Amino acid sequence: MPTSVSEAVSMLDTSRGKALPIAGGTDLLAYWPERLDARDKTYLDLSGVDELCGHTWTDDELIMRARTTFWEIVCDQRATAEMRLLVEAARTVGAIQIQTRGTWGGNIVNASPAADGVLALMALDATLELTGVEGTEEVQLDEFYLGYKQMKRREDQLLTRIRIPRRAYTFQSFTKIGTRKAQAITKVGLAIAKSDSGWRIAANSMAPTVKRCPDLERMLEDETPIRNPTDFLPAIRADVSPIDDIRSTAAYREHVMARVLFHELAPLCPWVGAKSKSE
Repeated sequence: MPTSVSEAVSMLDTSRGKALPIAGGTDLLAYWPERLDARDKTYLDLSGVDELCGHTWTDDELIMRARTTFWEIVCDQRATAEMRLLVEAARTVGAIQIQTRGTWGGNIVNASPAADGVLALMALDATLELTGVEGTEEVQLDEFYLGYKQMKRREDQLLTRIRIPRRAYTFQSFTKIGTRKAQAITKVGLAIAKSDSGWRIAANSMAPTVKRCPDLERMLEDETPIRNPTDFLPAIRADVSPIDDIRSTAAYREHVMARVLFHELAPLCPWVGAKSKSE
């Protein structure tokens, strides 16, 4: 149980990757009765590292330290005004008890392909700060995941900060499709943002990781005419790789994602839903 970041990364380095960092512990404890193997692991309890708590605003960005909870962002009026995606995502992460304990950093390094917090952060161009025994480096969130549960994080590195640029957004949309609106794992998730830096689209539960969707973004930047939801399908298939699993089929996921895109964008984009002159 370290009390500083430097002590924590030293312990990680010494353990050679065998110690698992935990903060809120919400994912671990939810399955504790069933995960007998988890009881034999070594955990690096970050609850005593105050350096990792809280969030701050600068002129250029929102800085969330790794132990910032979802509830802190829900209660921040500035976040509601500027980065509504974060607040909407945070409100879907379990019940309030989970939101007040679960952390943004934990949501990232847990690396679930259904992570709702990661979905919003990726659409807002978040950058991660990783600290190890050799110093600190930054990685763009949309480049952080290498595959299912695989990340650009060395064994000695700890996620310490999440940096989100402050921009003038003209559109933000967060959609979670599941068996319930909250307290359920996402079947199809979509975050869309439009700012002076262009369009950003991210999807979760559509691939082995949360994914940014460059082909869909390009369609919007180019104002490609979209007459019906199926026109999105080629770009969706290029950007993500949905599979059949116990919650949904790949066909269902593609169909729903296309319809959500059409529904969210048609009121904003004249080229979405407009009929051709021949029609």
